[in-house]
Amino acid sequence: MQRKVLAEYKYELKPIVRGYNKRTLYVNVGDKVIKEKPVTDMMIDKFVGGKGFDLYLMWHGVNDNTKWNDPENEICIAFGPLCGNTSYPGSGKSIVTTISPLTGIPVDCNVGGHFGPYTKFAGFDALELQGKADEDVIVFIDGDKGIVQILSAPDKVINSHILAEELHKEFAGSEEHLQHVSVVSSGSASDHVLITCLNFSFWDKRRK
Repeated sequence: MQRKVLAEYKYELKPIVRGYNKRTLYVNVGDKVIKEKPVTDMMIDKFVGGKGFDLYLMWHGVNDNTKWNDPENEICIAFGPLCGNTSYPGSGKSIVTTISPLTGIPVDCNVGGHFGPYTKFAGFDALELQGKADEDVIVFIDGDKGIVQILSAPDKVINSHILAEELHKEFAGSEEHLQHVSVVSSGSASDHVLITCLNFSFWDKRRK
């Protein structure tokens, strides 16, 4: 499928040091802004990672009057310093935080899979999404080449689990690389109910 590149950002690939990349990734899908933000020693000492980084980013991204459906509301997905270290059970977890449409205050959830470790290995300790896009878009993080893109998404499929499988195949390029892709998607449920979910998908070699 031919996708249009709406925005692109190139970054320097660096090794992880003691569980940290010392930077987060900010993407505004409305303004098409992509940039890095530093992770300071204060953030590491006081907020550690995961939910702490989520709440720190949200605190600086929203204001007292931000509602769940305002453009400045954020979806923050962060990963702790142990993320991706297979010596520790549960190290593949990602923590997602946003302003809840039901309560009007921050809500968080944790999820497993490959997205946390892959984003950590791609070079970021957290992903901060903000803004409202004029059309459906895809945020593509290429951790091998050091490129982040906002792409058009002219997909006919809107069921999240089916879309995720198609995106796996598209961005993997071949079956042997399917396990090297992780997809976070949302579907048609978000148009009809106030509490929905993000679908974190990974390719299971055993179940295909």
